[in-house]
Amino acid sequence: MTRSRKPKRKFLKWTLRITLFGVLSILLFYLSVYLQVWGPLPNQNQLTEIRQSKASEVYASNGKLIGKFYIFDRQPIGYDEIPKHLIDALIATEDARFYDHEGIDNRSLLRVIFKSLLLQDESSGGGSTISQQLAKNLFPRKNHGIFSMPVNKTREAIIATRLEKAYTKEEIITLYLNTVPFGDNTFGIESAAGKFYSKKARELTLTESAVLIGMLKASHLYNPRIFPERSKTRRDVVLNQMSRYGYLTAEEVAIAKKEKLQLSYRGFSHEDGLAPYFREQVRKTLEEWTKHNKDEKGDKYNLYTSGLKIYTTLDYDMQRMAEEAMTEHMSKLQTDFEESYGKNAPWLKNASLIESTIERLPKYKALKASGRTKKQIMDSLAVKYEMELFDWSGKKVVKASPIDSAVHYLKFLNTGMLSIDPRSGAVKSWIGGIDFEHFQYDHVSQAKRQVGSTFKPIVYTAALEAGIDPCKHYSAQQVTYTNYDNWTPTNSGDEGNYDLNYSMKGALSNSVNTVAVKVLEDAGLQNVIGQAQRMGITSSMPQVPSIALGTAEISLIEMIEAYSSYVNSSRTVKPYFITSIEDSRGELIAEFKPEVSEAPAFSETTREAIIEMLKATVDEGTASRLRWKYGLSNDIAGKTGTTQSNKDGWFVGITPKLLTITWVGVDDHRIGFRTTAMGQGANSALPIYGLMMQKMNGDKNFNSITRAKFPPPSIEVLNQMGCKPVEEDGFLKRIFTNDEKPKPMKFDTKTEEEKEGIFSKIGNLFKRKDKKEKKKSGGG
Repeated sequence: MTRSRKPKRKFLKWTLRITLFGVLSILLFYLSVYLQVWGPLPNQNQLTEIRQSKASEVYASNGKLIGKFYIFDRQPIGYDEIPKHLIDALIATEDARFYDHEGIDNRSLLRVIFKSLLLQDESSGGGSTISQQLAKNLFPRKNHGIFSMPVNKTREAIIATRLEKAYTKEEIITLYLNTVPFGDNTFGIESAAGKFYSKKARELTLTESAVLIGMLKASHLYNPRIFPERSKTRRDVVLNQMSRYGYLTAEEVAIAKKEKLQLSYRGFSHEDGLAPYFREQVRKTLEEWTKHNKDEKGDKYNLYTSGLKIYTTLDYDMQRMAEEAMTEHMSKLQTDFEESYGKNAPWLKNASLIESTIERLPKYKALKASGRTKKQIMDSLAVKYEMELFDWSGKKVVKASPIDSAVHYLKFLNTGMLSIDPRSGAVKSWIGGIDFEHFQYDHVSQAKRQVGSTFKPIVYTAALEAGIDPCKHYSAQQVTYTNYDNWTPTNSGDEGNYDLNYSMKGALSNSVNTVAVKVLEDAGLQNVIGQAQRMGITSSMPQVPSIALGTAEISLIEMIEAYSSYVNSSRTVKPYFITSIEDSRGELIAEFKPEVSEAPAFSETTREAIIEMLKATVDEGTASRLRWKYGLSNDIAGKTGTTQSNKDGWFVGITPKLLTITWVGVDDHRIGFRTTAMGQGANSALPIYGLMMQKMNGDKNFNSITRAKFPPPSIEVLNQMGCKPVEEDGFLKRIFTNDEKPKPMKFDTKTEEEKEGIFSKIGNLFKRKDKKEKKKSGGG
């Protein structure tokens, strides 16, 4: 008996020692966490001042939400905005004894200790109360190596007890539901309700609430968008739990389970949705604003966490119509563009073009920097894998290499389009490109391209300001400027218009290049440049007469500022797009006003005359297809523009209350349209405006814009312009017959005497042209 008792006593003694050691170890470990050996813990005061990360929201002018900026997509709401059945679903599923414990569920504590802490079993679950989960949401876990799980679990238990002392049960539920992740980078019940069901949390039905609460177990695995059947099964588990704990009757559960899983998904990605380029411009502007502005506590605002409300000038419906018009036209134009080149397209046959494009790839540069040979780099870039490529027929996942991708995107035409209220500068629609996800370069705010004939009205404005009679007729005959490398401007389109005389109105409406340069000569090169600067153009302009044809590279946003003066009493306005900013409490913290120039850029008489000339461009000139093709009867003035080798197409559309400029071209300057018929602004850029205006004309909400009329010009302007816009040059008509055309005159613009001498010998300078005209230098 004595011998048998000794081993038992020895066993009990060692068991007791091990148990005491284990308990002591746990206590010591707990103390090490409590005493912040593993890192700081929030104290009671810090917990009572919890500041949650809140998404900032961007609104259109009509109050519609068009986007968010966030680290976590989270929009906090109050307890009274959460439906009772959603709270019941949460308690029944996540923490049935929530109202009975003080942060830690003692019944589950041992399971947590032995499974989660000692056995490192993260899947054991069941021990984390809502308060502990809230602690994890507010204070994310940290990596402590092999001690990560026990440290983090203990830390959360300590914080949970402190939370219970700092907040009521209702406040804890509210905090939890405002911070918990729901998948798809969505945090908080309000954002989840908006994303998955396009409604407010307070509007959620029983089954919708059960779906969202079901996601809390594993937000990806039970995401109803990705795994609808799995989500439905999990929803039914939540409903059963609600019945088990007395929140629903068996009959209510049976009825609810019969409902189909139906979403109304609405994402708020920075890259998707309405006006992505506009929202990106807002983001850049607000990021700069937050650097210089602080809240009432002296902390800088954070665009992604401060929950700002940003109100903009964007017209939601006009933006939608503009995007629809752009897609409709650009998809068709792209097809025509590719078909015009066929198998000989530069992106397929031009080896140097393709090679230089590949060498600009970031991956190519990275491989080169690592010391790889050119062959090794090209071999690496030729490896194919699955990738998504943009195409107008739809985004497709294909097996392609980085080289294939570079060649694929090289061929795409792109666009920029901006519409503003010309009286205030308020941006109404903004399209920076054809697809933000794949073409993030903004052609409204970032790009500078040659502006072609859209620059001509500035030339004519300078001429009128210099006192030149708008009824002065200019011969369209070609001139060679010997002091500018024998440059000879030519006219696009009808080659027979060199023997015509044009008034300013006739020349501008028909976009006659040869006359535009002569008008510039009369106005003075420096006067034209000065006029452009007074109209808001800050880009440098070449000191050559070819600027009359738009050879200067200017941004679209500069051009729209310049054109605004033609509708706004000769005063320019700067485009602006943010009207006000509120903080997360709805308090106004910033307000923005229009910036209108104090001094007029030119006289009212000049403004009226230019508008009359630009109205003629639409009624009978290069933009007349707005009338005969798109059937627009609105009061519209406009200007087309095409640059050298058909690289850029432009159109400016002006109505009394809306100013729009559109650009179309290929991002790579080395690729242009194959023909002028396709690439001219009237065909490439104008149609987007025409289609948008058609849509606006069909919506009575835009009547105040579409039915607006230009005020009649003054009697003085009518008298000044009361002449034939075009007339034949009688002298030239007598000299030439059939296909004979004049040879360009040559003179040096520096010497007036030489001009007179050349003109006196005009008969000797004209002879039959046996060769085709020189390369086109631009036109309307």
